[in-house]
Amino acid sequence: MKFESMADFIEMGGHGLYVWLAYGIALAIVVLNLVQPLRQTRQFLNQQARRARREKGLS
Repeated sequence: MKFESMADFIEMGGHGLYVWLAYGIALAIVVLNLVQPLRQTRQFLNQQARRARREKGLS
């Protein structure tokens, strides 16, 4: 595709809002798919560390 200017590229022939919104939503989903497992792993490891300290204190 050829565009006359950067403004034409952003406007996408009058469909820019929908195109860039779709890209934004897709990017947000990809970021969440990357961040969420990392957060869950960190939370799991913290829980296991607390559990190990608690069990060590009881013995």
